[in-house]
Amino acid sequence: MDKAPQPEFELPPSLRLLRLLVTVLTGVMIAGIVVIVALIWTRYSGRPAPLPEAITLPAGVTATAVTQGSDWFAVVTADDRILIFDRATGAQRQEVRIERR
Repeated sequence: MDKAPQPEFELPPSLRLLRLLVTVLTGVMIAGIVVIVALIWTRYSGRPAPLPEAITLPAGVTATAVTQGSDWFAVVTADDRILIFDRATGAQRQEVRIERR
């Protein structure tokens, strides 16, 4: 059986314009999402953990993470320690060394 040739079908000018607009909008949306992700990535990568003003870390210590409880702050340091600080005074309460396996 022979296939019948497909008739040539051309879109009306108004639909060609709509098709072009949808294609451009799709490209703009993809580019916008890429820009937003890139901005978030560059803004937050490599940034040190923000510390509360009440905490003063010992010299040479770099914070990698901070969390807080009802009356304490915990700071995870780059040298594998957790420092617990009093929330009211900012004084160090406790130090926990993290053991690597």
